[in-house]
Amino acid sequence: MEERPIILVVEVDETIQELVHDALTERGYQPAMVTSAHEAVNRLQSGQADYRARGLPDRQHEQLGSGSEGEEDRPGFAVVYMTAGTGNEWPSEGVPSSVLLQKPFALAQLVTAVS
Repeated sequence: MEERPIILVVEVDETIQELVHDALTERGYQPAMVTSAHEAVNRLQSGQADYRARGLPDRQHEQLGSGSEGEEDRPGFAVVYMTAGTGNEWPSEGVPSSVLLQKPFALAQLVTAVS
């Protein structure tokens, strides 16, 4: 059986966590849910999983930093930002080749962004 791609998702809202988890699972991904940037950094640095992408809510990317731990050694590491904010600063602060989803968004948009 083919291994499902692992997607690291940082989300504090439990309802959104459940929706994102279910949507990604249904499409063949293995979501790894955490509630803080600190937890995400710990998981990335542990090297215990081969994460294919990372989903970040709102301003969590500031805590991880552009080009932060886990990114510099993985060129092209995909990041999907999920924000209810305006996203005005995303073009200058976002990780290259990342995707921005404005909340509210359809779960199909998330799955498309991850794929």
